[in-house]
Amino acid sequence: MRRIEFALLLSGLVTLILMSLSGCHQQAPSSASATAPARTTITALIWAPDWPEQMLQIAAEFTRLNPDISVNVQFMIGNSVEENIKPRIASGNLPDLLSVNPNAYAAELADQHILADVSGTAAWNNMLDPLKGDWTSRQSRNFGISGGVATTLIYYNQAMFAKAGIKQLPTNFHEFLMVCEQLKRAGFTPIMWNGGFPNMLGNGPFSSGFANNVVTREPDWKRKMGDGTLDLNTPQVADIFAKILLLPERGYVQDEFMATDYDEGIRLFKEGKVAMAFHGSWAAGLLLHGNPFDVGVFIPPWNAPGERVVPVIGSETGFAVCETPNKAAAMRFLEFIAGKGFSILQRKRQNIPPFKQAPGAIVSDQKIVDYTNRVSRFPVTSSPYYSVLPSNSIERVHRLMQDVLFKKITPRQAARLLDESVKNEAKMHYK
Repeated sequence: MRRIEFALLLSGLVTLILMSLSGCHQQAPSSASATAPARTTITALIWAPDWPEQMLQIAAEFTRLNPDISVNVQFMIGNSVEENIKPRIASGNLPDLLSVNPNAYAAELADQHILADVSGTAAWNNMLDPLKGDWTSRQSRNFGISGGVATTLIYYNQAMFAKAGIKQLPTNFHEFLMVCEQLKRAGFTPIMWNGGFPNMLGNGPFSSGFANNVVTREPDWKRKMGDGTLDLNTPQVADIFAKILLLPERGYVQDEFMATDYDEGIRLFKEGKVAMAFHGSWAAGLLLHGNPFDVGVFIPPWNAPGERVVPVIGSETGFAVCETPNKAAAMRFLEFIAGKGFSILQRKRQNIPPFKQAPGAIVSDQKIVDYTNRVSRFPVTSSPYYSVLPSNSIERVHRLMQDVLFKKITPRQAARLLDESVKNEAKMHYK
């Protein structure tokens, strides 16, 4: 990353020197301005927890090919996309392009004409049709381009499973606990828990818990959540939080798991310090390659015995353009990210591209391709939690999961507080 920043700085200095030298040979200021077209600088606010270097590469390559536009890349921090966007909107300090999730919050920003309609772009026309509904607002505004097809799955160390004598992968939560116990008795830490980065607890056990405890029981859950009639103060929702707490209570997670952030969690798995990682398809390139052991994947078995598992699959965090004076330049950058620049991302991530025709040389790990094809054929699936919950409830569920893990509140209390949050969001929306 430092090499890229240095290269960009050096490029800028060279440009300034050349412009200065050019100016020395011009007789009139007007001819100098005619030979040096004005450069537009756009700001891109990006969520890239495991690919910041690739984003800088994309911006540098875009500017090389489009010398009239420079890109100031800023990276989101914290636990969610939404908590980065809200202060910028409140202060009127909008970026020109930003990462967004395909949820009701972003859709509302589109209907408020804060996010631009991207339906006229080649990127939108090339996006997979099943994903387009995720990126369409109530007023039929198309507000973003998906970063990929997102699934959550469990990666496992095949060597550890073999040494522990595990011959069959678990197909329900009871069997999963038996596998964890078998791994623990063999001297292994069964699974990595991202207590210090609740975003991954949300994408992992919360999303799967919601899929298997709520979606499977209430087909009309999305409409009811939107209008405030979905009851989340239930034993089934309490069970989502109880499962998140149960694994550390039984000693199935790493020591000091509440301090484990995103990067540390990946490192623990890659160094063979944990047998499993509950993670997303977006981390396939990191988790499946460069390890001294073979890695397998399976559907998170968060279902009860005798019930069919409900997998999680949907749109990954994507990109949107804001209604700013630099909208036209930002649209060009969006087209580049989803076009020539996409292969730069894909070489690192090896996820499933969200496009009908993938631009450039695209590398997708075959295990992830097979997994995605398999779960996409399930009769019932759910979406990642960031596209399920209202925006304020996303931040609320982060705190609730951590409070449950710290035993400040019970799973039953967490279910009640989540229910209150979701219903309050509905009231705010429909007031």
